[in-house]
Amino acid sequence: MIKRVLVVDDDPSIVSLIEVILKKNSYEIIAAYTGAQALEKLEVEQIDAAILDMMLPDINGLSLLKEIRSHPQFSQIPIMMVTGRDEEIDTVLGLEMGADDYIHKPFKKRELVARLNVIFRRIEQDRSNIGQPISFGDVTLNPLTHQLLKGEQELTLSPKEYKLLLLLVSNPNRVYTRDELLNKVWDDEVAFETRTVDVHIRRLRTKVETDPQNPVWIETVRGYGYRFSK
Repeated sequence: MIKRVLVVDDDPSIVSLIEVILKKNSYEIIAAYTGAQALEKLEVEQIDAAILDMMLPDINGLSLLKEIRSHPQFSQIPIMMVTGRDEEIDTVLGLEMGADDYIHKPFKKRELVARLNVIFRRIEQDRSNIGQPISFGDVTLNPLTHQLLKGEQELTLSPKEYKLLLLLVSNPNRVYTRDELLNKVWDDEVAFETRTVDVHIRRLRTKVETDPQNPVWIETVRGYGYRFSK
């Protein structure tokens, strides 16, 4: 099946270049030249992945990335960031906010294709592993039975605790805002405050962490949210 990639860059020549490169490798391209256009395309097109430029005329790439990741419908779309700046802080921020990969301009054709292929291979691998037990430290979470074992002791999880923990451990190192976690775990239920997330995180830490006051698995990312570190 041909994968459809949304390419977002305000430079038509860059969009055309990426289109030529990816079409030769059996990808279909959907072009957008502003952040607003990108969001419109996501609403109406079937998109399998996105390539976002850091510098856009109406919104910077990190802000667009954050908006996409906070949208329940688009949050799981794999995203590669493209930047002409060689600054580590851009890369770190992008990855912490949910980018799947980064590539710097000027990029090599083969590198772009290779990185995109790796993203899709990882997705397929993740799908094939659905239902497999997930282990970290002396803790094992079994998605098929909803069991949580710490050593040989079985621990009880509430439905929301289970759903929250499964989301975090299934996406290691991905940073989620409290609002994202509310949207994904509590869905369209009666509005909850973000404090609800903090309470459930605290409960999970008492169950999976050796020292809940100094967690090594469920980390707080100050000023942003939480991530599962592995």
